[in-house]
Amino acid sequence: MLIARVTAESIDEVASLRYALWPVSDEAEHRAELVELADSPDAVVLVARTEAGEPVGYAEASIRRDYVNGCDTSPVAFLEGIFVAPGHRLHGIASALCGAVEEWARAVGCTELGSDALLENAVAHRFHQAKGFEERERVVYYRKRL
Repeated sequence: MLIARVTAESIDEVASLRYALWPVSDEAEHRAELVELADSPDAVVLVARTEAGEPVGYAEASIRRDYVNGCDTSPVAFLEGIFVAPGHRLHGIASALCGAVEEWARAVGCTELGSDALLENAVAHRFHQAKGFEERERVVYYRKRL
């Protein structure tokens, strides 16, 4: 497996993985956001490929300078999302992607990596715990229409 930063040439391939993770936007919106992220010094977008070159995993992280729930420092690297295509899971791809995000975070001077997961996403909770993340708090968001 090979892990590399997403380039302008690989955005189309990665957009489908990002869409699979976050299907609330269409692939065109994902492509546009990936173009911005690929050029940002405050973000990293990674793709994992098989030896044959097939993109099978995706991770995205950013630098957050505002308060990050559960973290003690600022700025904080934040794992925005991570996804491995079905059929390629449980082979260490997500671990390798997370490790690459950690290397990037250290290289840009961060001492903490934050992340989040929906309360009902037990798979994500197990992943984070297995990767050494410490659960710090749980939050329920509310809103009131005005």
